[in-house]
Amino acid sequence: MERIKKALDKARQQRQVGNYRSGQAVINNPAAVPSDMTRTIEYTRTLCFEPRQQHLRQHRVISALDAQGDFFNAYNMLRTRVLREMQKKDENVLAITSPGQGEGKSLTAINLAISMARELTGTVLLVDANLHQPRLHEFFGFQPEQGLSDYLSGNAAIPDILVNPGIERFVVFPGRGGLANASEMLASPLMTGLVEELKHRYPSRMVIFDLPPVLKADDVLAFAPYVDASLLVVEEGNTDQEDFKQAVALLQDSTHFLGSVLNKTTE
Repeated sequence: MERIKKALDKARQQRQVGNYRSGQAVINNPAAVPSDMTRTIEYTRTLCFEPRQQHLRQHRVISALDAQGDFFNAYNMLRTRVLREMQKKDENVLAITSPGQGEGKSLTAINLAISMARELTGTVLLVDANLHQPRLHEFFGFQPEQGLSDYLSGNAAIPDILVNPGIERFVVFPGRGGLANASEMLASPLMTGLVEELKHRYPSRMVIFDLPPVLKADDVLAFAPYVDASLLVVEEGNTDQEDFKQAVALLQDSTHFLGSVLNKTTE
């Protein structure tokens, strides 16, 4: 916990001062967002592919399906509440984390991001910032050839990493492979510059970072000064109450904490 305490102190100081086949993906058109956001966005360098509907269904990517029901509506309600709170402060960068492993933060980040893309007139960018174990691409059924770790290592440019999984106004910035120095890389000048680039290049874009669990490493707290707001995902019947309280306290002390999402509830 000493590393977490140091990261928290640093955060305080800074606040104060599918159909995809490798090599055969369809390339449509630019990463540039048109001035008329009601038009269809075209991509030139962004990799585009159509995930299999069955794969999305099996991995519970509900918001990407033409579906109705309690789960679909729950994500829409979450979207509305999150956007309302962030728009009050003119925020557009959201971090999503959980106290521990396996509590559903990545799936929540995916479904929330897609739901936002369906609602907003701007675009949504989902970044896999779990440098220990990136896996957002698994939910869509593709294997990235380049990812965030390649960008941070200076081996890839942003446009060559982005992927559009067949959903209008929604782009994924995938990860690829874990890094031993994940905390240091998340707090590096290169990562700071990336966040600023993603945040300010298109004012109408919402950026969501899927981060590692907040209590497993100091990554989240090291990264916290660079985001606008945070959301905590907990699992009913699995998340320890003391872990939940500790995670909330850490996020409240380092970000604009929006609240928590209760996953896998029986109600």
